[in-house]
Amino acid sequence: MHRLDTTREHALGLFRIVIGFLFACHGVKTLFGLFGAAAPVPVGQWPGWWAALIQLAAGTLVCLGVGTRVAALLGSGSMAYAYFAVHSPHGLLPIENGGEASAMFCWALLILAFTGPGRFSLATALRPKTRAATRQS
Repeated sequence: MHRLDTTREHALGLFRIVIGFLFACHGVKTLFGLFGAAAPVPVGQWPGWWAALIQLAAGTLVCLGVGTRVAALLGSGSMAYAYFAVHSPHGLLPIENGGEASAMFCWALLILAFTGPGRFSLATALRPKTRAATRQS
């Protein structure tokens, strides 16, 4: 085993926290008009308000490590939709059409849907220890 393999779960946990936090911030910006947004999106407006709600909810869950796989898959799908419905009509490449954030969030969240939360997960911290785990400690 390579020396860096021992830190994989820690790196994955930190990656999950950062991606979840940034994704949630993107939702907060759109929903509440914070962090430099011109104005909040009107409640219920399709697709912006709903996308922001998914970003806030999924980002928070991913950041905390609760329901990580499902939340990350939902967030990834919403970013794939955003890329193809909103950005791709303006050009093929993300750099041309302004879809860099959508593409990056889509792929980062998809990775988390497959790998799970890694370390520092609230779900793991709240999970009761089994007898076998207690004996090994």
